[in-house]
Amino acid sequence: MTGHYVTARSMDAVSCPTCGLLISNSYRRSTSNRCPRCDSELSSRKRNSLKRTWALLIAAAILYVPANVYPILTLVSFGKSTTNTIMGGVIELVHSGQWTIAAIVFIASVIVPIFKIVALFFLVITVQFNVTWHPRNRALLYRFTEFIGRWSMIDIFMISILIALVKLQAIATVEAGAGAIAFAAVVIITMFAAMTFDPRLIWDKLGEKV
Repeated sequence: MTGHYVTARSMDAVSCPTCGLLISNSYRRSTSNRCPRCDSELSSRKRNSLKRTWALLIAAAILYVPANVYPILTLVSFGKSTTNTIMGGVIELVHSGQWTIAAIVFIASVIVPIFKIVALFFLVITVQFNVTWHPRNRALLYRFTEFIGRWSMIDIFMISILIALVKLQAIATVEAGAGAIAFAAVVIITMFAAMTFDPRLIWDKLGEKV
């Protein structure tokens, strides 16, 4: 179903990127290029949105490999050193019977980052090739991707807490490994990728057909 959508651009208007207020371009041209309600700078579209999102997504996809291959933490206790990758940690948690924590780590560390990267790649590709397929569903997918992105940080918080607890007990030391640094980079970069992507681009081709 195409050609039945009205966009701000098709109405010769622009929506404020912060508060969502719809402002006509004639008003915008006659005054300052700022939102009269929240004073944010107005722009019809985010500058170079697709190029920047592409770059960030490719970087995130590359970093996802070392995030899962290299150890995420190293535990040194009584002279014995143990390293674990993300999946190694999940498997150990399962073997020790801590199913809930294993599930949280698996979802936050494996499922969520992959989902975010794949979903954003999908959104960027469909916009890049002017696909008009189910814009509402793609807009919902973008909102959901933004929503779950923040939960990817759970692992980093858990590692930080674990390091603090172990140091307080002074019976062992825990150090974040290269995998943790790569994983943190993946989380941050995908968050920036989601922020850089302009969801208004999803509606552009449909707005032209009204």
